[in-house]
Order: sequence, then structure tokens, then C-alpha cells
Amino acid sequence: MKTLQKIWRAVEEISAGVFFFGGITLIFYGVVMRYGFNSPKAWVEEVVRYVIIWGVFLGFSIALRHNQHIQVDLLYDKMPGKMKKFVDLFATIISILFCLAYTYYGYLLVEARYHSGMVSLDVGIPMWIVYLILPISGVLFTLRFIERLVQLVRGKDVKYDNPLT
Repeated sequence: MKTLQKIWRAVEEISAGVFFFGGITLIFYGVVMRYGFNSPKAWVEEVVRYVIIWGVFLGFSIALRHNQHIQVDLLYDKMPGKMKKFVDLFATIISILFCLAYTYYGYLLVEARYHSGMVSLDVGIPMWIVYLILPISGVLFTLRFIERLVQLVRGKDVKYDNPLT
């Protein structure tokens, strides 16, 4: 099980990192072509937008793994331990339901774009490929929330590692 978790973490981090690095590299290429060679490339901006969006959506589950999402915990910090556990369970279950709906409707959007034959303006990328990140990130996010729910039900005190420190 530990090996599977290590592989899962590596896939998440590598895929998000590749998309971010690819986006930054393309931005650099676009700047060099525009200002260095006075030959701007129209397709760069569109591709960068899609690549960065994919990187961000893949990074959602990484942020959840490290508990780095924005949260308001003013009242939560003042609650007794049992109430905190109830709130954690309730919030995690609601989050799983949201992610399932997000994944389902993301899939419907991909399916609609696939059947419509829509393509992007400059490059001609099929839009279903662009929107495919919605169900993919939804599944990853759902799995992270299920992992959190299992840990809460087992009563494990989860220590979140902070990748920034």
C-alpha cells in the first residue's frame, strides 16, 4: 500500500510539474520570439493557457494532500475535539459529494464537446481534450477526499507535511 501511495504521489507531482514547466517554457519561447526575433507566435498564448490550467487542476489534489487549500478556521479552532471530528467528517463527506458531481458534470461537458467537434481558435485543438482535465482532476480530488475520510474514520491524527518549509 505504501508503494502505491508513493507512485500516486509521484504521478501527481510529476504531471503537475511537467505542465507548469511546459507552460513557463512556452511563455519564455513566446517572449523570445516576440521581442528577440520580432516574430510573435499567436498559438503560444492559447497553448500556454491550456497547459497552465491543466497544471493548476492537477495541483488541486496535491494541495489537498498537504492541506494547503484556503480555509476559514476561526470557529473551528475554538471547538472541542469531538465537535471538530464531526465537522471534519461532515465537511469531508460533503466534499466527496461535490467532487463526484464535479466529475460527473465535467464528463458530460467533455462528452458534449467531443460530439460537437469544437476546436480552439488558433491551434485547432479539440476542445474535449482541453476540458478532459475536469473529470481527471475530479477523480484525483475525490480519491484524496476518500483517503482523508478513511483516516478520519480510523481515528488517525493526520500530520500534514508542508512542502514549503
